[in-house]
Amino acid sequence: MTNVRLPLRALAPFAAGSVGMGIWVTVPGIFLLYFLTDVLAVPPQTAGLALLLPNVADIVLHPWVGRISDANRAATGHRRRLMVSGCVVTLAFVAMFAVPSDLHGTTAAIWVAAALVAGNVLYSLYQVSYLATPADLGIGYHERTRLMGYRNVVITVSVLLAGVAAPLVAGDDPGVGDYTRMALLLGAVMLAAMLVGITGVARLNRAAPGTPAESGHRGGLLVALRDRQFRTLTASYLTVAITMNLVLAAMPYFAEYALGRASLTTVLIAAFMAPAVLTTPVWVLVARRLGKQRSLLVAQAAFVAGSLVLALGAAAGLPLLIAAVSVLGVAFAAMQLMPLSMVPDVIAAAGPNGAASAGSYTGVWTAAEATGGASGPYLYSACLAAGGFVASTAGEHTTQSPGALAAVRYGFTLVPAVLMTIAIALQRRYTLDEQAHTAAPSAVAQEKTVG
Repeated sequence: MTNVRLPLRALAPFAAGSVGMGIWVTVPGIFLLYFLTDVLAVPPQTAGLALLLPNVADIVLHPWVGRISDANRAATGHRRRLMVSGCVVTLAFVAMFAVPSDLHGTTAAIWVAAALVAGNVLYSLYQVSYLATPADLGIGYHERTRLMGYRNVVITVSVLLAGVAAPLVAGDDPGVGDYTRMALLLGAVMLAAMLVGITGVARLNRAAPGTPAESGHRGGLLVALRDRQFRTLTASYLTVAITMNLVLAAMPYFAEYALGRASLTTVLIAAFMAPAVLTTPVWVLVARRLGKQRSLLVAQAAFVAGSLVLALGAAAGLPLLIAAVSVLGVAFAAMQLMPLSMVPDVIAAAGPNGAASAGSYTGVWTAAEATGGASGPYLYSACLAAGGFVASTAGEHTTQSPGALAAVRYGFTLVPAVLMTIAIALQRRYTLDEQAHTAAPSAVAQEKTVG
């Protein structure tokens, strides 16, 4: 049955699992590049490589984890075994910031990169199985959007709170010890949330069981890669992921070097994430009327417009810049919600082979997400290096050249605008949603009749 309406007692704990995921994505995404260049004195190019190279393995790792997840579901009826193992990622999270005091420069970058490799491996065990859940359930087009709407509200709140809490806990002009204390506190929250999320997955599987997977199924990865709609959706999402991770990594630099106040980092993060939280439920309603594809294209276009306003820099005035960042946040909400709820649509359209390969689809998807997570900061670090940005240690304040300041500003604004334009061109090639959205109202009517 695809007309099931999921109960809140299952939705809430499932969504709560995203708190831990939000912390893992946010804190390293926003602060790790800055931690390397401005606390550990790692040159920008080296720092960018330290974040990029550990994620290259994800291209192979995540689809492999997806195949294991599919095999586990076929054998046991669920994917929770891998999720429990993935909770160990909290130890790697702490290790990334607990850099020994005698390490600086390249040696510090190697330490951080090693911790990031371990964290990526462990996180993939949890993330791939967690995100395969919507495809495992016997639910329809709009209910998938509703499910991911709950999840996206929670993960966006967690990103907001983590982005605001991390610099507050670390304190002003923090050193390595301050960052370690921050990681210990947020790591404990991460672990608790991920365990709750496992409970939520179990409840969802009981509330809306999907088609049982066949034990002996092979070729899941090939099924995913041969799916033209999935390839198109993933290519666009990869470009979006690169863009969003670049923007998050660039915020501390834009606040300090373009606006002149490092403390504005918290303001920018809040201006970005708060609208994303508030507008996610609105985007769920918009998707019901316009469909997911049209809603996503509107959001991507709004992001380009907001980025071009930000390119004006401090001369535009702080109120206008904060408003532009808020537009990016509103767009971000849709760019998280729509693609994640479209993946199970693609899997459902692929028939029995797709359902049996949900983990493989999700593994390829999360590999693209991880690649974007690494490529975005690396691309921004390349902009900084090209502009002649000079790295420093904690407590040391370096005067940057005009070229470096231009790189800080335009790397945060014009580069994302170009990337998002490419994402729009790729997204327009996705054609599945129009048919799925047209067919969905009959399923909704049936759901109301049954309920």
